[in-house]
Amino acid sequence: MSDTGDRWVRRYHPAPDARTRLVCLPHAGGSASYFFPVSRSLSPAIDVLALQYPGRQERAKEPCLDTVEELADRVVEAVTPFVDRPVALFGHSMGASIGFEVARRLEAAGTTPVVLFASGRRAPSRFRTEKVHQRDDDGIVAEMKKLSGTDASLLGDEEVLRMILPAIRNDYKAAETYRPDPSLKLATPVYALTGDSDPQCTLEEAKAWAEHTTGAFDIEVFPGGHFYLNACVPQILGLIKDYLAKRVAA
Repeated sequence: MSDTGDRWVRRYHPAPDARTRLVCLPHAGGSASYFFPVSRSLSPAIDVLALQYPGRQERAKEPCLDTVEELADRVVEAVTPFVDRPVALFGHSMGASIGFEVARRLEAAGTTPVVLFASGRRAPSRFRTEKVHQRDDDGIVAEMKKLSGTDASLLGDEEVLRMILPAIRNDYKAAETYRPDPSLKLATPVYALTGDSDPQCTLEEAKAWAEHTTGAFDIEVFPGGHFYLNACVPQILGLIKDYLAKRVAA
């Protein structure tokens, strides 16, 4: 495997005989370990590849990348050695935007993913003016608390916060300054997943993903806010398994 793959890809429960690989792309401030339970639950039926962005956990000393496009470029480099079998993409929040760009690049290189599961993120054509990345540290912490994406105990630990806030600020910058061409479309099918009370993604903004694929489009609405998925893990894993089982031949 390339050095890029070694640094970027985490395979917590390798499943070399799986028919499908699922590439998991974390949210802003998130890390590969968020998907450890997903990997444990889906293996060995599905080989889960969790991406580790620079600037966090064991990559904390590496400089962050502050655009969705550059993150997507590097992710594609890392996962290209794994496209020897059908590949699906799952991205939450910022990860969904990265997933959209990864799918575009894979298609251009001759690989069309089985599906992009776009979770908790409005469609690429639905822009908002957001400047969380320009706030002071307290302002960013307040936004994190509002979205409930980080363990409350971490938010109260100043030493931990000092370590993770630079990466979180950087990720917010990448997500908030992402402005793709609104007319871009994938051949990859898109399955939008959203919480019914997510302040970051209305139902209309989630449904608008249909405008960005010439393939099939599906949507599933769950109870909850931006991190609805934390309380809906069994349902989401079941959805992923059923969808891929029906679309990937033995």
